[in-house]
Amino acid sequence: METNVAFLCNDIARLFRKRFCEEVRDTSSSGSTGAQWRALLIVERDQGISQGMLAERLDVEPITACRMVDRLEQAGFVERRRHPDDRRVRQLFLTETGTRVVCKLKEVGARTLDSALSRLSEDEVEHLTQFLLKVRDTLSGEDDIAAERRVG
Repeated sequence: METNVAFLCNDIARLFRKRFCEEVRDTSSSGSTGAQWRALLIVERDQGISQGMLAERLDVEPITACRMVDRLEQAGFVERRRHPDDRRVRQLFLTETGTRVVCKLKEVGARTLDSALSRLSEDEVEHLTQFLLKVRDTLSGEDDIAAERRVG
């Protein structure tokens, strides 16, 4: 039986999100959704991200991201600020409460990942990581950009 790598990666991502959400629900009463948790993690990683860029990273429509940010803001997890150079753009920043939630999410994520990788050796995890990075860089065009930099 032949396994399609793209479907396998998608299935693994779906299962990881499902397990992560189950774990978070068991340890948290925030009432947030998986998409909202992903949004918080993105905002934490890229403080000052615009709502439009957040929508792109979440792969959702801008109006969907706007509603999600509305809920996160009402919960006290994020705040919107006007961009200093473009008043049309709203930047997103974690609040102190949001930062505490993200710390808990990262703990759950680490436990979930450890569980998922528990049957692999350290070398296997390293190889898997390197292979997946190559695939991601190829799909994102990062290999092309790096090659252009070497030539240029």
